[in-house]
Amino acid sequence: MMATSKPQTDKRQAILDSALSLFVEQGFHASSTASIARNAGVATGTLFHHFPSKDALLECLFLEIKQEFADAILAGYRSGTGPSGIPQTEESQGMSLQRAANLLWQSAIDWGLQHPQKQAFFQQYAMSPAIAAPVRAQAMNLILGFIGQLIGQGQRQGLIADYPLALMLENCQGQYLAASRFFLDNPQLGKDESHRQASFALFWRAMAL
Repeated sequence: MMATSKPQTDKRQAILDSALSLFVEQGFHASSTASIARNAGVATGTLFHHFPSKDALLECLFLEIKQEFADAILAGYRSGTGPSGIPQTEESQGMSLQRAANLLWQSAIDWGLQHPQKQAFFQQYAMSPAIAAPVRAQAMNLILGFIGQLIGQGQRQGLIADYPLALMLENCQGQYLAASRFFLDNPQLGKDESHRQASFALFWRAMAL
């Protein structure tokens, strides 16, 4: 009896997993489509069936991991605040907003520690010219749009500096990448409450009035 081939969805995921591994280990330019396909256990033609180019593969991988990241940090946030979204109670709105930001931040740091290879991918490619500007904008404005909403809420309440949103989002991303890099390099400190809270304090003070 002949062995059945992998379903197309499995092949696509195998290609993405292979690309993630090679892009992190070897870099984008040193990872050929042939090596990605070989590492995934598929033909090179199969790779091009799913992704028209190596650039398209990189961008798809970037967006899919960003979506996974966003889903995870929102889940962590909601487990701490309930499913209703950013707290809007009249009692201490400022503390509520800061608490919401802290929950999102800590969930993001947790995700990076739990997925070191994917976080390493972000470290290399989040601000790389290899990712087209419209793709980075899609990730920031659509997939991670809730961060902009939180900043906007804080600006309306007079709690967060009224700087251009696009600039603030880039700054937030840079701070997250720096903090997550620190914790990846020092994983024992990723469990230390004082370091975790200090990382958020640095993030918050860069925005708060």
